[in-house]
Amino acid sequence: MNHNINLKHGDSRKMDELTRKITERLETLRSVLQADGGDLEIVAIEGKTVKLKLRGACGGCPHAAMTIKGGLERILRDELDPEITIERVM
Repeated sequence: MNHNINLKHGDSRKMDELTRKITERLETLRSVLQADGGDLEIVAIEGKTVKLKLRGACGGCPHAAMTIKGGLERILRDELDPEITIERVM
């Protein structure tokens, strides 16, 4: 998995910790996507913005936006930080 992690603002130690937590949580959520023939790739984490690609069955799924916003982003916001956003990279 490719991780280009760019920290922009704020205390880099705090952001490093958030980046680590985001990465770890997304890694655990990958198994859910993999069970349906999909996967995710973290392209970059820039502050509280996560850029990721959906792969396999998830890449072309018409429910991909719902998976990202209603699933992955909601979980990260509820569990880690309410300001986290996920952007899909094609």
